[in-house]
Amino acid sequence: MRTIVKASVICVAVIAPAIGGCASIVRGTSQSVAISTPPVTGAVCDLSSSEGSWQVSTPGAVTVERSSEDIQARCKKDGYQDAVAVIPSNFEGWTVGNLVFGGIIGLGVDAATGAINKYPKSFQIPMVPLQNVGASALPAPTPAAVEPKATKTKATTTATTN
Repeated sequence: MRTIVKASVICVAVIAPAIGGCASIVRGTSQSVAISTPPVTGAVCDLSSSEGSWQVSTPGAVTVERSSEDIQARCKKDGYQDAVAVIPSNFEGWTVGNLVFGGIIGLGVDAATGAINKYPKSFQIPMVPLQNVGASALPAPTPAAVEPKATKTKATTTATTN
């Protein structure tokens, strides 16, 4: 009986590090990011980080490699100023549970592959027409991550009496 218990403990000790990296397995090391350039469509955006370079025509989605590094973006369209933005990389909080299941090795694998990070699912990079340059004292809109929002609509009825 003791031999079986020892063999089981040895098997778990050998196999656990090999399958470590829970976020790498569950979420993968890449993700899709939807890019839009209000108020226009058809802009070409070049994205880059230490993990690679990608290009997308807006509105569109691009699959990027996850990393702790932010993604630099530059969008161009004739008749508009070039728009520059930074797509932030955020820590995926649930991967802390990796310490329980994958141990420090699993967390290390996820950190090394970028799987413990995520980018916004969608991101807007506003563009400003060239004819509006200097015409307004208002600053250009700032880029922003866009998360889907629940909306409520309220039906109203109007009654008229004669």
